[in-house]
Amino acid sequence: MSTRVNHHKATPALAKALSDLSMAIGKTSIDPALKHLIDIRVSQLNGCTFCLDMHSKEAKIAGERELRLYHLTAWRESPLFSAREKAALAFTEALTQIGPEGVSDELYRSVSEHFSDIEISELNFAIVAINAWNRLGITSRMEPGAMDVAYGLNKANLE
Repeated sequence: MSTRVNHHKATPALAKALSDLSMAIGKTSIDPALKHLIDIRVSQLNGCTFCLDMHSKEAKIAGERELRLYHLTAWRESPLFSAREKAALAFTEALTQIGPEGVSDELYRSVSEHFSDIEISELNFAIVAINAWNRLGITSRMEPGAMDVAYGLNKANLE
């Protein structure tokens, strides 16, 4: 797999703007463990191996249990996720794979049972951001693990 365009070098101001958005999302009320699950699930759905690799390692370093990572593709059936996490993951999937119906009223009601309007907005921005990063990673064919040392992800001991 060869790397294509390096978005950070080609359009540094735009890459910085997306990085700034991601940094701002990191300062919201979203539980970091939930943010990791969202990043991983979106990356699974989009097939972005760079982001999937990176966010799985970040989650492990942050203390996420490996079994929950293994169960993430089957989160609906897994007893390892709370109702709140399941609502967020359903919202994540609906926004990542937007169908003709968009986000149904039923799903929105379910999400609003677990999250305030501010939290729903924060989740929405988090989902938008990782989808944007996935699209950049897929276009550029970034190599999984290429930034491990720079980002300290080698501490995850996942090879």
